[in-house]
Amino acid sequence: MVRKKQDPSRTPAAQAVLESAAWLFYEKGINAVGVDAIAERAGVTKKTLYDQYGSKANLVAEYLTERDHDYYAWLRKEIEKHTGTDRILAVFDALDTWMRKRSPKGCAFVHAHGELLAVPDHPAHAVIRAEKRWILRLFVELAEAQGYAQPDAVATQLVCLLEGATVLRSISDITEAVAQSRTAAAILLDAAASEPTRAANEQA
Repeated sequence: MVRKKQDPSRTPAAQAVLESAAWLFYEKGINAVGVDAIAERAGVTKKTLYDQYGSKANLVAEYLTERDHDYYAWLRKEIEKHTGTDRILAVFDALDTWMRKRSPKGCAFVHAHGELLAVPDHPAHAVIRAEKRWILRLFVELAEAQGYAQPDAVATQLVCLLEGATVLRSISDITEAVAQSRTAAAILLDAAASEPTRAANEQA
């Protein structure tokens, strides 16, 4: 699933278009940015943009796909630095750093979803839904590895904390939202750990 920032299958022009679109879409909004502005920033013609991506909709989907891959790689790298329950809490730490460095305006996927609600068949919707699904699966995987009795329930609760903190961090004055959600996650995990593990239930 993870790939390098610059896909070797892309031409230099395609990469320039994608990087320009990524900056403009995140900073100014998908609906506010036209292909003329993207082409101008990338230093290419509109024809080149359409030759490479076919449509603005496809370019939006590719922008989100690339961001999705980058975020996935970031989380995995941070998780692997830890052991035990700290692997789960590392997701919150990684998000906190990611938002300060890469997403000060909030979740690009949530923003895109809001902007594209009027276009239900937009190809970006599949990317947005997939991003939220893999975050849930990641928490399930980590909870299962730690032997929690109800990993699906634990994962869903963790996602609610993570996603809620992401929104609050970006649209309110609660700058410590992610850090506070990490504290709540630690309490949640401690409570869940007190339940009989799946292994213990099987042995009983």
